Amino acid sequence: MMRRWQGFMLALFTCMALSGCGFQLKKASYLPDDLRTLHLSGTDSKSALFMSLKQELKRAQVQLLPSPKLANGQDAVELHLYRDSLERQTLSLFKNGQVAQYELAYSVRYRLTRPGFEPIEQEFELYRNYQDDPDNALGKSQEREIILGELRQLASRRIIRELSQL
Repeated sequence: MMRRWQGFMLALFTCMALSGCGFQLKKASYLPDDLRTLHLSGTDSKSALFMSLKQELKRAQVQLLPSPKLANGQDAVELHLYRDSLERQTLSLFKNGQVAQYELAYSVRYRLTRPGFEPIEQEFELYRNYQDDPDNALGKSQEREIILGELRQLASRRIIRELSQL
């Protein structure tokens, strides 16, 4: 009986401590009603970012239209991906002059066009650092591809989050 009481008190104390420090569960990104149906277009509709964003929009229960026009002939909301690019910069060198660490800068630019509103153009960059090992070039190349995939996923989620704040 005493162990149950101690367990209950510990759970109660933990809940009070978490609520007292301002901890909150992350809320899901809810899109406004006018963005629940849109046309997704892009400079390169076969790019990995385009596919990732398409998947994230479907996960957010957005209906994707095949054309920028609605069935009644009116213009639909359009989300257009201009570009995504990756730049790699040297952060540090080994004593022998070989690169020890890189910084990856992944930039994304897109435009949201809604009928009756001014188009909104957004651009952002995401950064990651990674260590380079000249003796393991193949492994580091694969690591860079994994990091790039994660950056694309973060970028598509960020776009959804930005759209939810409109």
